[in-house]
Amino acid sequence: MTDEERSTPPVRRPVVLTGISSRAWEHPADRGALTALRELRGFDDVLKALNGLWNERAWRLEFLGGAIKVSERQYPTLYRAFASAAATLDISELPELYVSPDRELNGMCIGMSKPFIVVNRGAIELLDEDELRVLLGHELGHMVSGHAVYRTMIIILTGWIVSLSWLPIGSMVLRAIVAALREWWRKAELSADRAGLLATQDPNGSLRLLMKLAGGGDLSQIDTTAFLEQAAEYDRSGDLRDSLIKLRMVMGRSHPLPVARAAQLRRWIDSGEYGRIVAGEYPRREDDRNARVTDDVKAAAASYRESFNESQDPLVNLLKRVGDGSSDVGEWVGAGAGRVRDWMRGGGRGGAGSESGGSGTTNGTPPPADAN
Repeated sequence: MTDEERSTPPVRRPVVLTGISSRAWEHPADRGALTALRELRGFDDVLKALNGLWNERAWRLEFLGGAIKVSERQYPTLYRAFASAAATLDISELPELYVSPDRELNGMCIGMSKPFIVVNRGAIELLDEDELRVLLGHELGHMVSGHAVYRTMIIILTGWIVSLSWLPIGSMVLRAIVAALREWWRKAELSADRAGLLATQDPNGSLRLLMKLAGGGDLSQIDTTAFLEQAAEYDRSGDLRDSLIKLRMVMGRSHPLPVARAAQLRRWIDSGEYGRIVAGEYPRREDDRNARVTDDVKAAAASYRESFNESQDPLVNLLKRVGDGSSDVGEWVGAGAGRVRDWMRGGGRGGAGSESGGSGTTNGTPPPADAN
């Protein structure tokens, strides 16, 4: 053995998470919503039909004709990273993977009937192989969790809002549901970040990806600790005016801000849950049929209460002083999945005896299931 070989630490292979369920990485609020929506018998089939009759085919043909389909012969390094991430998450059948010419650092998972993944050329140029595996694991996490259901519902219900704008109460009910779906989508991004970490089992690689998403293309001048301190500053800084600005800013976004995502991922690692999963303590797919909505809704409420109690945001601190708002907030948001499920079961009837009916769908191609 040469001196160089002795000085080079061995490359640690990630542990294959055999039979792992997506419940292992799903944020409690995301998991509660997914479990509730899955209880609607046949609901996924209807959404897949609406999404797949035309739009999903159109998306695939667009990338098949205007992008590079990744394989052992095209972008072989990327393909190996893709296969590695999938193998670690115990995904036996690889979805199609494309490289688009877009220079933005981004990736996305598209479709419900036969999902596929797209990585932008900008990601390949800016990310190293470890960071690419994180990105690919993120998108695979979206696929396995079935997160496209959120996007599809948002598109369909937004179309209904336009159709029912003349009916104020019904439209208001739909707007509230769409707002809940957007909130769950933001939590789905946190879930996918965890899947990306589990696919590589490289916390530094996951944080580097989020730092590059925040604008740090050259990380030689970026400090990880300072970046996490920046997230804490964002949470606690300003006064009530800043809190309201942040609230409005986040409500209009499909993704949490990169610094917030980094803080959430670090918090998940520090909680010990990541370590337990890598050590073999995680839910298996074979047990998914036993998942209960009530348990997941309680976990979602507890998660919101914990976030409320730990937040240093000025508006949240005011609510804490006024009273025990954490319980009310946690129960109201955490139980949202059950309310949407009940609304769908009731045929789309709004409160106060109003009807939100209608069977309209949207025209055009839906947005992708994820834009990282």
